[in-house]
Amino acid sequence: MTIVVSNEYHHDMAAQAVRHLEEEVSIAIIRKADALMQVLTDLLKPHGLSSTQYNVLRILRGAGREGASSKEISSKLIARDPDVTRLMDRLEKRGLLTRDRAKEDRRVVTHQLTPEGLAMLGALDEPIQNIHRTAMDGVNAANLETLLSILEEIRIES
Repeated sequence: MTIVVSNEYHHDMAAQAVRHLEEEVSIAIIRKADALMQVLTDLLKPHGLSSTQYNVLRILRGAGREGASSKEISSKLIARDPDVTRLMDRLEKRGLLTRDRAKEDRRVVTHQLTPEGLAMLGALDEPIQNIHRTAMDGVNAANLETLLSILEEIRIES
């Protein structure tokens, strides 16, 4: 008598284990990102800034004297914001940025950081760096580089 054992069961179990691992990793990434965002939100709140507003100010600091258009800013934001214009209005009202329309194309608005905006970022640089340093404390540089490389491999279609 010959007994035939199908490997389909083992193959299905292995595929299910991989799917479960992928889900666990995704959930772990989301949880860690949420925890980090909460710490950053708590730091920014007394300054009257949201994480997106802070991100805009950082983008403008990086843009230098030339500034950046709304489109450029939107493309560099960490988290999407459907109403960049309103976001800019609030930052301009607080004196943290200025806006200028291009003479050759009035539809193009360039945003620049004000000295007040630059000062606010300067005051936040060290506390923000401390948050990052604390979060990554105990993870060696090689593992951080590996993690960054792995995160860049993850594909998310929107």
